[in-house]
Amino acid sequence: MAKILIINYEFPPLGGGGGRVSLNLAKGFQAEGYRVDVLTSRYGGLPTYENVNGIHVYRVLVLGRRKKQTATFFSMFTFLLSGCLRGIILCRKNQYVLINTHFVLPTGPLGFVLSTLFQIPDILSIHGGDIYDPSKKSSPHKNRLLGIVVRFLLRRADRVVAQSQNTKQNAIQYYNPGREIHVIPLSYEPFCFSAVSRRELGLSENKRYLVSVGRVVKRKGFDYLIKSLELLDEDVELLLIGDGGERAVLQDLAKTMGLSHRIQFVGDVSEEEKFQYLANADIYVLSSLHEGFGIVLQEAMQVGLPIVSTNYGGQVDLIINQVNGLLVEPENAVALAEAIKQLLRDENLYKKISYNNVEKVREFRPETIIHEHLKLIKDRAV
Repeated sequence: MAKILIINYEFPPLGGGGGRVSLNLAKGFQAEGYRVDVLTSRYGGLPTYENVNGIHVYRVLVLGRRKKQTATFFSMFTFLLSGCLRGIILCRKNQYVLINTHFVLPTGPLGFVLSTLFQIPDILSIHGGDIYDPSKKSSPHKNRLLGIVVRFLLRRADRVVAQSQNTKQNAIQYYNPGREIHVIPLSYEPFCFSAVSRRELGLSENKRYLVSVGRVVKRKGFDYLIKSLELLDEDVELLLIGDGGERAVLQDLAKTMGLSHRIQFVGDVSEEEKFQYLANADIYVLSSLHEGFGIVLQEAMQVGLPIVSTNYGGQVDLIINQVNGLLVEPENAVALAEAIKQLLRDENLYKKISYNNVEKVREFRPETIIHEHLKLIKDRAV
């Protein structure tokens, strides 16, 4: 059985969308007959080794990680050190046909070292925020030293895969990799969940609910979403699902604006609960300053939610304005509010977008997407 090593400093239940991308790819490779090992970070009470439905997950010690949702710079640095030791052991023991490294930073250097030491082809998957994050001063596109590291890793990988056209263009614009970057969208496997009523979730039948899901960090632009709520009717409320370092700041903002009674900071919930909230909401709103892709949009599509989204990032690969969503400029609370109003008052547009989203998400079937990766694997490794 051919073996693949996936390296990602975050893997469920740690982190956000990037970890789930790794999990979906692991499932897809496994379904095609590969043995899949995953090298990732350990946190809390997670075991150092776990067999997750046939996927072999190896977790290494990291220092300084304080939250499940986000990693610190120190924890990412220590992952490179402990991950290198474990990676050498794994590569000596197993004859991997491929390494699939996720995030050029911080994971990229580890994939490069193991690939070089053991002469294993490395496919580097870039996710968007690892090369471009307008909300962070430390983003590699703003930091000269980190930018040099990113350029080196992009040029040295055997293949580079971006999840969206926007991520590809940012890689070319800021790092001039001088090589082809393949765009392969993220696969999506519908999640099966038990339907519940609004009453069971503590929601009102007489309210109209906006919902947004994600790590509560600056890049998600939740402050603009909260500000947009002030411009909407009193019966429109917001469900904010997720947690992170900006939660207290956003709660203070809501209190200052007199909107606390219209916002539920739901926090972290199970996948089952998340989809139950999505299925009971009226509109999904993505207010991010930038997104690499937007898995949450696929989740909203599954349950037929109309979408209002900012227009900068990989989400424009998924959303066509006025067809399966409404696109607005980022950092613009007024534009968000106007788009939400349009959906709430135009029943025909609402139904059209809802229907088109249910159809659109079928384009991302795992078997379709995994074959795109397998073409690269067979080209380089087998």
